[in-house]
Amino acid sequence: MPCQPLTAEITPEIYQRARLSRDARFDGSFFVAVTSTGIFCRNICPAPAPKEHNVRYFSSAVTALAAGFRPCLRCRPDSAPGSPAWRGTDTTLKRALTLISQGALQHAALPQLAARLGVSERYLRKLFAQEVGLSPKRYALLQQILLAKQLLQSTALPITAVALASGFHSIRSFNAQCKTLLKLTPGEIRKRQLAPSSTIELYLAYRPPYAWQPLRDFLRQRQLAQLEWSGEDYYGRTFRYQQAVGAFTLYHQPQQHRFRLELQLDQLQLLQPVLQNIRRIFDLDVDIAQVEQDLAPQLQQLGTGISGLRLPGLWDLFEAGVRAILGQQVTVRAAHQLLQQLLIQLGKPFAGSLLFPTPQAIAESELTFLKMPQARRDTLRRFSSYMQQTERPEDVSGWLALKGIGPWTCQYASMRGLSEPDIWLAGDAGIKNALKQRAISLQPDDGRPWRSYLTLQLWQLLTPTAKTVTDEAIGSAILLENS
Repeated sequence: MPCQPLTAEITPEIYQRARLSRDARFDGSFFVAVTSTGIFCRNICPAPAPKEHNVRYFSSAVTALAAGFRPCLRCRPDSAPGSPAWRGTDTTLKRALTLISQGALQHAALPQLAARLGVSERYLRKLFAQEVGLSPKRYALLQQILLAKQLLQSTALPITAVALASGFHSIRSFNAQCKTLLKLTPGEIRKRQLAPSSTIELYLAYRPPYAWQPLRDFLRQRQLAQLEWSGEDYYGRTFRYQQAVGAFTLYHQPQQHRFRLELQLDQLQLLQPVLQNIRRIFDLDVDIAQVEQDLAPQLQQLGTGISGLRLPGLWDLFEAGVRAILGQQVTVRAAHQLLQQLLIQLGKPFAGSLLFPTPQAIAESELTFLKMPQARRDTLRRFSSYMQQTERPEDVSGWLALKGIGPWTCQYASMRGLSEPDIWLAGDAGIKNALKQRAISLQPDDGRPWRSYLTLQLWQLLTPTAKTVTDEAIGSAILLENS
């Protein structure tokens, strides 16, 4: 199989320099396959650099694996940051990749996936052939194999549990695919035995720079006791994912450009989408150097900027919507108190902590314990009922039909619950205050498609006194739109 086309911006010469310098800013952007050994690596691999005439470059670990190369056991290509190669403007492809990572083809056939996407099966196959170079099923299988390799090398899970967690329904099929694609049996991949543990421990890499402190502080200011916990170098929380429940803690390891993840999950077959969601929350797969290069004129106009600033996500869209609704017309502190009361009253216990309330729990409650106007209680209950019943919970535009919800609420929830990169909160009081402090007039459309990152940069400009009104403290324009 031929190597996927390189982007116009990154030439083979640049790939060669990045390979030889082991520049971590390119980690996961491409992979280095060595024809003399049949192995492919990350560009940061500590092994001696091969000669250029023995090298082939691939845009993703999946395409290198599909071409017959096996992943390096030393640098672990399966642990690299996600490749941005297919994150173009085709929304159908992006949604298909997301659904596949959530196990869509493990639990249903290709026609059902195509129907969810609103396209024909033939068109979906053609799209994957053109953009990925693989069929959807082949892509899904290779993703499963890469996850399985990571689990075999990094966790103490039994091999049967690894097969289940990576989406295989048969241990015989799992063993056969490992031998075919990885050229090793599961037992051969797992060279060292780890002590049995109920906690899954993995490493999640990112491309530097990564501004950990601003992201940690942002999350800490909104942290709910018994749901979340944090320290200087870690953050954790409980969560639900479909029918599963669990908890995780991420520990930052800046010298290795990665996080150490400790994860408890009661249903291992949902491990892959849970890992993808954790990566999204901490924005681990963005090419932040490209974002900052594209926003350079706007950041120069601001006169400052924090390098490596990432989008701080929330676990899901429902939680983001609840936080946005309770943040209407009040300060961050007041919103936090309301959320804490909601959690204590309606959150379910889990392992000594609490899980965020479900849509059903909120919809069925009178919410009289929340000290806020009845109109906003009604909005929260309407929203919860809607999210409980809708067949397309990710379609935020449908929220606008609900009384009490306006564009700001939808945009804020999209930015934090879906990690949409191009959200501009024009009516946000914090944005207005930051622009007023700097006495500048930005043209936000010039920041496309990264306006969410521009929004974050502006929030960081607020002085301590101005921060009493920030992203969850709504200005008069938002008060009017949601009334």
